[in-house]
Amino acid sequence: MQQNKRRAGLLLISLAALAACDQDRATVDVSAQCAPAIERVALPGGAFSMGEARGYPEERPVRTVTVEPYFIDSTEVTNRRFQTFVEATGYVTMAERRPDPALHTDIPPDLLVPGSAVFAAPLSTGSPQWWRFVKGASWRQPEGPGSSIHGRLDHPVVHVAYEDALAFARWAGGALPTEEQWEYAARGGLSSALYEWGEEHPDQGAPKANTWQGAFPLQNSRADGFYGTAPVGCYPANGFGLHDMTGNVWEWTTGQFDPEDDNAGTIKGGSYLCSENYCRRFRPAARHPHERDFSTSHVGFRLVYTSGD
Repeated sequence: MQQNKRRAGLLLISLAALAACDQDRATVDVSAQCAPAIERVALPGGAFSMGEARGYPEERPVRTVTVEPYFIDSTEVTNRRFQTFVEATGYVTMAERRPDPALHTDIPPDLLVPGSAVFAAPLSTGSPQWWRFVKGASWRQPEGPGSSIHGRLDHPVVHVAYEDALAFARWAGGALPTEEQWEYAARGGLSSALYEWGEEHPDQGAPKANTWQGAFPLQNSRADGFYGTAPVGCYPANGFGLHDMTGNVWEWTTGQFDPEDDNAGTIKGGSYLCSENYCRRFRPAARHPHERDFSTSHVGFRLVYTSGD
């Protein structure tokens, strides 16, 4: 036990040294260009190259996929929109409910409490584990009891499980995108580019998205202007006029990551925690599994529609 603690301590020290190299990077103020106003964007549909040969194994093979015309939100669903939904319907998210003991027979009943997973940098907690289950964490209290969305109404809503996103979609007259719809939209008309804006790395030039700059998970230089989530629409839109298809928060799709596991959903887009030394899923083709009955502080969603009304 003592040896494990010593190793963890050495890991924190060594990574902190690496992180120090990033502290001189200038923080860019992008707040003046944030555009939280949402639009329903019409996409023409058609054939595109889905997947990426230069990415992770699950992104292959590259194949030609065709999608029908559809409409999509220009931004992720915000706390403001989700709050309106809750006030109108009285909806209670999964993070705010006690988990069903019948579905979690391997967990002692006294540990089945409302809450969600929250990211915390190891240097702030002294622990090499950067994810914690926080009792009481929810979309209303993103970091747990004592926190709130005050001043963050235009940030993307987080701590929403798949069921919560579906409930909002039904209320709003939309749907969650399929993986194919989501990737087509993220590419913005650049069918075979590595990133939604082309081939240039996210950290080259002016900030392109809300990602992690520095040695993850210890030091974020905030060179893109934000440490955690950012208000929607702070970075340039892609070729289709869509914001934050890269970074900020992961987004739910209807895709099932494991055909044999109904609870294995698929999220896309990466988040503010994706960096060059970890994750590297800030690309349209990237995909990642996520438990549909679980929520975190870096997963949100946007909607698609069959009409522009």
